[in-house]
Amino acid sequence: MRIITGIYKGRHFDIPKTFKARPTTDFAKENIFNVVNGLIDLEDAEALDLFAGTGSISFELLSRGCSMVTSVERDREHARFIQQCLSKIGAKNCNLVKGDVFKFLKSCHKKFDMVFADPPYALEELTSLPSLVLDGGILKPDGIFVLEHGRDHDFSADSRIIDHRSYGSVNFSIFKYPVTSAETEV
Repeated sequence: MRIITGIYKGRHFDIPKTFKARPTTDFAKENIFNVVNGLIDLEDAEALDLFAGTGSISFELLSRGCSMVTSVERDREHARFIQQCLSKIGAKNCNLVKGDVFKFLKSCHKKFDMVFADPPYALEELTSLPSLVLDGGILKPDGIFVLEHGRDHDFSADSRIIDHRSYGSVNFSIFKYPVTSAETEV
């Protein structure tokens, strides 16, 4: 696994063979971040990485200038690996939460500029993630939610979707937080 660009560009981390998680391919990661860069300025943004797995997306967000990244990962071995990688690069602006994503979403009171989720493609609750994130009050106005998923899922009927990208078997659906007139008056 490598960090594509930014302050940690080129850093490589060897993922243990025992891991169940698969990092987003470099090709897919580079392309989705090109799309994201056109939608949101990551410099000084606060981001949330759900189902952090190997930490690949968290490290990319940190490298691209996010002021704070919160990474949520349930698997202890994966969380330990993420913590070790954070120590190696010296990143102090990552809050690693070892726990269940769904419990985290129910109790989270913080708002983020960007939320990225890369759940297991076979996750039964995968289709509920857009509603949990977009209706859960965790995105700032103009915030975006990027959901990585397999080709078996189609979110095109959701009115909040703004883009869909496919890179081989990897799909990304991008949603935008709906800003209400009351929020623009504040």
